[in-house]
Amino acid sequence: MKIPKSLLVDPEKNSVYGAFAVAVSIWAFSYSVIFGQVLILAYYAVWLPLILVDYRRFLRQLSSAWLPLLFAAYICFSVFWSQAPGVTSRTAVQYLSHIACAYVAARTVSVRTLTLGALIGIFFVLLYSLKVGAYSEDVLDGTYNFVGAFASKNQIGFVGSLGIYFAVVFLAFLRRGRLSFILTVPVVLLSAYVLVVSHSATSMASIPAVLALIALLAMTKLLSRRYRRVIFVVGAGLVVVVAVVSLNLGLMDFVLGLFGKDSTLTGRTYLWEQGWNAAQRSPILGVGYAAYWVQGFAEAERLWNEFYITTRTGFHFHNTYVEALVELGFTGAVMVSLIMLRTLYGHVATVIFKAWQAESVVLFGVMVLLLIRSFVEVEILNPYIMGSFLMYFSYFKLARLPVTRTRWSPAFEPADAARGEAAWPRHIGRPAAADPS
Repeated sequence: MKIPKSLLVDPEKNSVYGAFAVAVSIWAFSYSVIFGQVLILAYYAVWLPLILVDYRRFLRQLSSAWLPLLFAAYICFSVFWSQAPGVTSRTAVQYLSHIACAYVAARTVSVRTLTLGALIGIFFVLLYSLKVGAYSEDVLDGTYNFVGAFASKNQIGFVGSLGIYFAVVFLAFLRRGRLSFILTVPVVLLSAYVLVVSHSATSMASIPAVLALIALLAMTKLLSRRYRRVIFVVGAGLVVVVAVVSLNLGLMDFVLGLFGKDSTLTGRTYLWEQGWNAAQRSPILGVGYAAYWVQGFAEAERLWNEFYITTRTGFHFHNTYVEALVELGFTGAVMVSLIMLRTLYGHVATVIFKAWQAESVVLFGVMVLLLIRSFVEVEILNPYIMGSFLMYFSYFKLARLPVTRTRWSPAFEPADAARGEAAWPRHIGRPAAADPS
C-alpha cells in the first residue's frame, strides 16, 4: 500500500499526521528527562524523515531561513573558544537538529494543525503530571508548589498557559463546528487548574496580557488597513509611555506583590548581576554555548550552592539575554534578539499592514508570550524545549503564509473587502463553499 505524499507533507491534507507529530513533540519536550532518549528519537522520527518524502519542498525559499541558520552556525563554531568544548559540541549539534525539525514542521504543518496537536499533547502531558502529583518546596520563599512530573513550577506553569492560549485561539479563529467547544473545555479546565496550583507568577501574569492583546488584534479586522496602521502606531506609543510611568510610580512592585513576589523577583536580580559580571570576562564571544553551567566549574558550583540546587543541573540565569551574553557574548545575544524581533514584527506587520490573517495573529500571540517570559526564563536557547520550537516554527512560517479565502459572513464585516483583501480566515482550511459554523 502506497501512502500519498500529501498525507504527510501537504499542510492542507496532513492534519492527522501533523497533529500526531506535534503531540509527540510536546510530550518529548516535557518528559524526555524522565523517559530518556527514546522520546528524543521519537521527536526526530516524526519530523526528519519527511525531508526524504519531498526534499524539494524544503529547498524552496531556504534562503529565508538565513538568520536562524547563521545563529546555529555561530553556536557550533563556539566550540573553538568554549571552556567546555565537549559539552558545547554535543549541545550545539542538538540545537541545530532541533532547528531543523522546527523548519520541517513549519513547511509541512499549518497553524491550525499545530494548535490541534498542541492541545492534544498538552492535555496528556498535564494528565500525566496530575497522576504523578508531585509538590516541591521553594527554598527561597518557603512555599509548596505543584510541579507534577516536571522539575519546576515554572515549567508546568508554561505548559498550562500554552494550554489556555491555544484553546482560546482555536475557538476564536480555527474551529470547525460546535464539537470544538466540547473538545477544548477539558484542556482549558485542566490547564487553568494546573496554572493556579503551580503558583507560577510568570505564567499567571503573562497569559491575561497576551489574550487581551489577541482580542485587540482580532477587532482590527473590522478596520481598514489605514486605520490599523494609525491605531498600531498610537498603541505602541501608549505602551511605552505606560511602561515608563509605571516604573517611575512604583506600580511594578505593586503588581509583583499581587503574585507574592518582591522587587528582587525571588533572587533573579542577584542572578542577573552575577551573569553580567561573568559576561564581562568574555564580552564579544562568551564562554561557549552551554559551557557555563558545567559540573566542576567554580562559578557554577558556587551559584548552585547558593540557590540550593542539589542536582547541580538544569539551572540558568533566569533571563534569556543574560544567558546569551554569558555563553555567546554580545554577538550571540544580538543574533537571538534579532530572531525574536524579526518574528514578532513579521507577524504583526502581516496583521496591520497587509491582508489580515488569523494565522499571524495566533503566532504573534505565541511570540509575545515567549518575549514576556524571555526576561525571567530561558526557553529559546536550549534544544528540545517547547519555547525554542515554537519560536523557530513561527519564524519559518514568515516565509510562506497562505492567504485562505473563505465565504463572507455578516458576523464580521470585512472592511477591506472593497480593496481586494481576503476575508477573515476564521475557519482556516475550509472549502470556500462551506457554511460557517
